[in-house]
Amino acid sequence: MTRVLTRSDLEAVLEPAACLAALRDGFRTADAVTVPGRRVRTDLPFPGTATALIPGLLPGVDAYTVKVNAKFPGARPALRGVICLHSGADGELLALLDSATVTAWRTGLAAALGTGLLAPADYDVLGVIGAGAQAESTLRGLTSERRPRDLVVHDTDPGRAAAFAARHGGRVLGSARAVADAADVVLLATWSRAPLLALADTRAGQHLTSLGTDEPGKRELAADLLDAALLVVDDRELAARTGVSAAPGLSRTAADATLTDILRGTHPGRTSRLQRTVYAPVGLPWQDLALAWSAFRAAERRGIGTTVDLLG
Repeated sequence: MTRVLTRSDLEAVLEPAACLAALRDGFRTADAVTVPGRRVRTDLPFPGTATALIPGLLPGVDAYTVKVNAKFPGARPALRGVICLHSGADGELLALLDSATVTAWRTGLAAALGTGLLAPADYDVLGVIGAGAQAESTLRGLTSERRPRDLVVHDTDPGRAAAFAARHGGRVLGSARAVADAADVVLLATWSRAPLLALADTRAGQHLTSLGTDEPGKRELAADLLDAALLVVDDRELAARTGVSAAPGLSRTAADATLTDILRGTHPGRTSRLQRTVYAPVGLPWQDLALAWSAFRAAERRGIGTTVDLLG
């Protein structure tokens, strides 16, 4: 039998603290798996792209994931697809999960983890540029441990920015630069293909998390800002091929560190109050497994979701 988990099912079983713990453990241990994850992306003859992540693997988990997503920036929601959770013993399809929900949670919470490790410990103002699902999940993860004094928000859709600010007790600003001017920590989660912020738009000591640079051609931060900052990614090779390190005009050849380096203590991360820091992940297949496995086990225990016999 296969358990089908919809968005509402997943929202009922996923817990930020447990997901953050699973992601933290995954960053420390995922490279012990000898089979590399693959990320395949293609343009379509429609206004969108298709992406597949395979296989999601973690040490000690006798299962793997295959994720297939459609990304259509003009649609609401912009991301649609499924995650297939398979048994590692015999390939049985254990679950079908809504990929938009899992992706938002794992991307947002991994961003919260990276932000928490790199941001100034005493920051007061959080800025959000792009008030979509990933920003929601990142804010959920950040505020589970510490709530900033103030929240400022900008989105190209003023109504969405206003709704986000109202939900979280923040205020709307008129531009990305205004957010950067007001905030100590800036979260960018957009579809932008041109830099929204350059070095001159920021100040010493700021941290920026850029979630939108996850495909070729997408850009949120200018090359001079990336060159000046301590640049941390989730995977050096992917970042260089399709992510932030592929930015035109970037003088560096690689990121300074990965989040795994910082969690293991092989890189110190932020070393001064005046240092600019940037976390710019691409997103890795094992992260899908980390949350899908947690959701599946919780749903099994609680009887949540619909079971179907796909072979019947």
